[in-house]
Amino acid sequence: MEIKEKNKINLGTDNVGKLLFKLALPAIIAQIVNVLYNIVDRIFIGRMIDGDIAMAGVGIAFPIIIIISAFSSLIGVGGAPLAAIKMGEKDNDGAEKIISNSFSMLIIIGIILTIGFLIFTEPLLWAFGASETTIGFAKEYLNIYLIGTIFVQISLGMNSFINTQGFTKIGMSTVLIGAGINIVLDPIFIFGFNMGVSGAALATIIAQLVSAIWALKFLFGDKSIIKIRRKYLKPNMKIVLSITALGISPFIMQSTESLVLISLNNKLMMYGGDLAVGAMTIMSSIMQIVTLPIVGLAQGAQPIMSYNFGAKKIERVKKTFKILFTCAIMYTVFMWSLLNIFPEVFVTIFNDKQEIIEMTSWSIKIFFGGIFLFGAQMACQQTFLALGQAKISLILALLRKIILLIPLVFILPTLFDDKLKAVLFAEPISDILAALTTMVCFAIFYKKTLSKIDEKSSNVK
Repeated sequence: MEIKEKNKINLGTDNVGKLLFKLALPAIIAQIVNVLYNIVDRIFIGRMIDGDIAMAGVGIAFPIIIIISAFSSLIGVGGAPLAAIKMGEKDNDGAEKIISNSFSMLIIIGIILTIGFLIFTEPLLWAFGASETTIGFAKEYLNIYLIGTIFVQISLGMNSFINTQGFTKIGMSTVLIGAGINIVLDPIFIFGFNMGVSGAALATIIAQLVSAIWALKFLFGDKSIIKIRRKYLKPNMKIVLSITALGISPFIMQSTESLVLISLNNKLMMYGGDLAVGAMTIMSSIMQIVTLPIVGLAQGAQPIMSYNFGAKKIERVKKTFKILFTCAIMYTVFMWSLLNIFPEVFVTIFNDKQEIIEMTSWSIKIFFGGIFLFGAQMACQQTFLALGQAKISLILALLRKIILLIPLVFILPTLFDDKLKAVLFAEPISDILAALTTMVCFAIFYKKTLSKIDEKSSNVK
């Protein structure tokens, strides 16, 4: 499949290493910019007069924001590999049915989420660990942000279909445009117009609106290999179920992050108060800094693996995975080292108050204790997803957070005197156990499934 004549990109024949670099670099840049997109609000909010409390309030609201993003992954990340596999099978019409159904579902989901969350905002925030001092900031931010839910769904969900065709520079532009607008508007609205956290939310939804328009302009246009077709917009239940079956894994990976934050915020509020919740808001932002570039690398690898899996070129799938795995593990080991040596540098990006710097700095060394293995887990997890292995990917998505992390958040404080540190230790323990389990599962799949397909393909030849 040639992506574009002048770029000479062919997912089925080009050198895998060069191809991965060519596709992954724009995706990695997009994810790095996406880190700024997601945390720039918190950086500016942290510089307000009451920034530490305001940031804790936004942190309480963050689980709802994660759930909204998770639904865009349910459809976008679920549909994109299926579309790529169809393209590998030379079935572009089938791929267009998938992309068109995905667009319709993102709009429907966006409307439902907007109405639902606007109705239940306050009781949800109290349940998530809000206090009398943080509830006002949390409501103020969400009441504006929720208006742009449908823009978030489209910009994040449909961008996956741009990347899966190999147009990672266009996909990168979707993120760059939105991030640039957000970064420019944040200080203007927050400080210039004195809108506070409402200004941060308004800047975000305007940026997401422009990103959504950019993505749709491309996918309806002539440059896109597969397009959104009006005749396929009516949801087809069989197609929708296949999309959600594959998308349920990334959906759970993201939405359970919301459950994790709710559990952590409740326990941290119990043992450390608003200051501990503020520290967790900073650490969740740092977690994005660490993980999103790996997501970008996986996005570059996904079209190569999906296309060649559909074309039965298993050796190219294996080679792509090896490069992905090596780069991901090297990166997370490097970031683990930086976080242990220079934790204060990361904290001062968000807040300069000495009390929160001290608390967050020692918390980082505990909370990120298992991050060095996270690259291996992400490489295996994303490869399962790229190859359409929905069931395995779902089980592994459930393992780290639902089966391990959330129970440990409640169990460990009952076993140790320092309950605040006990809550933080739940993260590295679950990270290490989940990563080891994922690698073992992938080794079994790699040996049994891919080898059999490769052998059948060789026999046919």
